[in-house]
Amino acid sequence: MRQSLARRARRRSSAGRERLRFDGWIAGVGTASGTRVVVGHWTRSPFGAFTDVMVERADGTRTLLAPTTAVARFVADTYTFDEVRVVPVAVRGGPGGGWSVTAGPLDLRFATGRRGTLGTLLRAVPGALAVRPSWCALLDVPARLLAGVRTYGGAGGGRREWYAARDLLPITAARTTFDGVDLGALRPVVPPVRFGFGSTPPGPCLVRVTSTVAVPGTRATAAGERRRRP
Repeated sequence: MRQSLARRARRRSSAGRERLRFDGWIAGVGTASGTRVVVGHWTRSPFGAFTDVMVERADGTRTLLAPTTAVARFVADTYTFDEVRVVPVAVRGGPGGGWSVTAGPLDLRFATGRRGTLGTLLRAVPGALAVRPSWCALLDVPARLLAGVRTYGGAGGGRREWYAARDLLPITAARTTFDGVDLGALRPVVPPVRFGFGSTPPGPCLVRVTSTVAVPGTRATAAGERRRRP
């Protein structure tokens, strides 16, 4: 069953790039200390279900917290980090309620509020249309102008990435600690994080998203990553 899901999460484009699809949720929060945190909770992907956490400190240091070597390698090849750690990652909770995320030195707890107008509009787009790369590319300029986010761009290793937002819930409360130190009250994700070509929205939020990554050649396929896993 998991192999079947992984096959469905991989597509090959006419240009010879393998397209890897990740379905799940992205949470973005800022803190009074200046640290910003982005959580990717992926319920379906070529790697199976997993969660990874990206942290940018006030001094600009960018850290990836990943659950396996294979996930760490793929994410680090796609985005930019100063430090990569493979650590136990656990998530409790779910959309519409409270979330608890632990990843090595990081502990994040947050709650979401009621869906607003933008979330309602995103849910109204048919799923088959919303996840098309061509649709995501079309929305890139309006998304930049209206929400300050990107939906399409270049990634590391000659990769390309499309983000299809399917829902959005505001994060109304959060508590974040790193190495046991409280990072302060919830704040906007400002300045934008610098892991890739775009950031999460400035307002703390939880977004249901489908991310499609086009990988040139076959070396970086998820199957290949799993074969190289120690």
